[in-house]
Amino acid sequence: MGSLDELAALPPLAKDDLNTALAHLEPRAAAGATWLFQSGGSTGAPKLGYAPTGFYMAGVHAHWQPLDRDDTFVNAWGAGRMWGAHFLAAALADLAGCRVIALGSVTREEYGEWLGFLADRRATAIGGTPSVLRLWFAHARAAGLKLPALRKVLWLGEAWQPQLDEDLAAVAPQARRWGMFGSTETWVVGTNTPDCPADTFHPLPRQLVHAGPDGLLDFTTLDPEVLNPVLRYRTGDAGELTTCRCGRPGRAMRVLGRRDSVVQVRGLGLHVDELLARAEREPGVSRAQVVITEYGGRATGVDLLLLAPAAARTGGVDTARLRTELLSATFTLSTAFQHDPENFRVRAVHELVGNDRTGKTAGFVIRTADGETS
Repeated sequence: MGSLDELAALPPLAKDDLNTALAHLEPRAAAGATWLFQSGGSTGAPKLGYAPTGFYMAGVHAHWQPLDRDDTFVNAWGAGRMWGAHFLAAALADLAGCRVIALGSVTREEYGEWLGFLADRRATAIGGTPSVLRLWFAHARAAGLKLPALRKVLWLGEAWQPQLDEDLAAVAPQARRWGMFGSTETWVVGTNTPDCPADTFHPLPRQLVHAGPDGLLDFTTLDPEVLNPVLRYRTGDAGELTTCRCGRPGRAMRVLGRRDSVVQVRGLGLHVDELLARAEREPGVSRAQVVITEYGGRATGVDLLLLAPAAARTGGVDTARLRTELLSATFTLSTAFQHDPENFRVRAVHELVGNDRTGKTAGFVIRTADGETS
């Protein structure tokens, strides 16, 4: 590309386009090892990607330094099956020169012992996806455990969840959030600090961000060392260019959420985000998830799962009332399940459907009749 005008004339790049291109490439880093890793988002099938040693974090660290040498940083991003975020965060911690506690897979029964260990070691920082962080802080809050030395919470991979603010106030009142925005195709596009709104990020110098007339963001990587180069790549996120209240000069990027949250249920569009927002206003519900079961490409059932504390599950959440309300008030549900309303269910659960590989928990999951999840 010789100019911005030439770049603007290109059509946006979709995920399928990029996957087709990567299938014909075998990149090699100019220096260090070439890491071959698997990506796939929250619940999607893993796909190949490439990165050099360091995961491009030197460029991020030059402009964003949430960690310092005195920190003890808990890396809570899942490392299973080479999901890049764990190693990306490890590279950032290496540049900061701090102490690191790298967590592997943690079962529900192990949270209490681990939290006690982190408190004893006076952990000052923790990082992970918001859904994983919520598990940590919810367990600490339920057990009455405190992390008084914790001052920094790094996150990447999902939007910040406002309920985390409530958990932090109870468990680690001195902690403040530091966010990164990006994907395994674009790597880290932008960062924010505690002085920025949670949905607003400052693009890095080597990341070009464009907001289209349809409100969708596309990203162009200007770093010549990037092994998965993207031109006008669309991640599915909507947003706008704005100024940030932190006062930092230059344009910032406000991320408004994903635009692929409307799914087809028996030929009708179901607004998943609206359904989740309504469910999460229910007293006792900390998070909700929509699970659609398909057979032969047709939705056979929709389950709205409600994550609630044990006390709420024993009677605090009126699932029958909420189901009746949603079925009558949501056109798609009432119409799609007019003849078999029993196939729309609202259930309180102790655990949502998550991705064991990445640790992420998506708001929307599709299951086929043979049990596969996407």
